[in-house]
Amino acid sequence: MSRDLRPPVDILHYEIVQEQASALGRMGRTLEQALVRLREFDAAHATTGTVTSMQPTRRKLVLEAGEALWMFVVQREATGLRDSRHIMRTYNVPGEVQRCMGLAPATGIAKPKS
Repeated sequence: MSRDLRPPVDILHYEIVQEQASALGRMGRTLEQALVRLREFDAAHATTGTVTSMQPTRRKLVLEAGEALWMFVVQREATGLRDSRHIMRTYNVPGEVQRCMGLAPATGIAKPKS
């Protein structure tokens, strides 16, 4: 039976770094999938043009991609990776997705008047 002779704090640090890397991978894949769904939608409607009745569907896809982007950027920043320009280039994130990252979807609940 082998015993790990590293100090407990080193073992804990190693476990934390592993979980951070795993979370980054999951969030990166989630962003990729959201962008693929948006691109597939756009490709399917490119020849006909996005009709007005399809705009809510497309907007939902853009918001989902924006949320996935936001989660990925925040997770990266939590690990010390502050420059998100690399993400935007590598994943070819559309400007409209970048502009809506971090926006909370409307809930339909009216705000109280001040």
